Amino acid sequence: MKYLSYIVILLISNFVIAQNQALFEKANALYNDGEYAEAIDAYNLILENGKHSAEVYFNLANAHYKLNHIAPSIYNYEKALRLAPNDKDIRNNAAFARNMTIDDIEVLPQAGFSKIMKDITNTFSFDNWSKISIALVILSIVLFLLYYFSYSETRKRLSFVSSFLVLFIGLIALSFAFKKYNLVKKDKPAIVFSQESRVMSEPNKRSEESFRLHEGTKVQVLDSVDQWKKIQLANGNEGWVESEDIKPL
Repeated sequence: MKYLSYIVILLISNFVIAQNQALFEKANALYNDGEYAEAIDAYNLILENGKHSAEVYFNLANAHYKLNHIAPSIYNYEKALRLAPNDKDIRNNAAFARNMTIDDIEVLPQAGFSKIMKDITNTFSFDNWSKISIALVILSIVLFLLYYFSYSETRKRLSFVSSFLVLFIGLIALSFAFKKYNLVKKDKPAIVFSQESRVMSEPNKRSEESFRLHEGTKVQVLDSVDQWKKIQLANGNEGWVESEDIKPL
């Protein structure tokens, strides 16, 4: 009975994969024919089926871009970049889409030691930092065993020093893994979907208006109170917007 359920699950999985592939090809054909709205519907069906890939989000973003849908295009380019951060085509098209936004927000510059540490931390993902640290710890154990069972004085000394040196580097890699984890955990980006959003000083409509944002602008969500979100811009400015004005990535 257990094997029968596995076979059923496998058949269903294969059917869904084939269905998504057919939808993807249909959506691409619609896009190439200039039927962008229909292509968007087809790409969204793929996402609703649970298939999330950089290619689907990228093509969906392109279709929105063709229709001058600022917020949806930027949103889906950002989704694609989260899955394929080094893809040049996605980066280039995302830059074109951002040029359609009204808000001109300068990025708060980082310098010194904090910038160096952040750059090193972002070199690898949390998973890769973890794998590197585990590999180095295992290598350190192997070197220590080599030291323990070696009869040559020179080899013992070299193995002993190498073991602790590799272990030290492994612990550094582990610290970067935790640092990367904390960065990812704190990273809560969102895109403004409202054509114009009033950013308030407090989470209520009676408070003073701090500034306004327009569709397509990327923000960081810092906090949430009822139907309000506290956001921060790349230049460090903060305020509260209604939850319905933004869409978390």
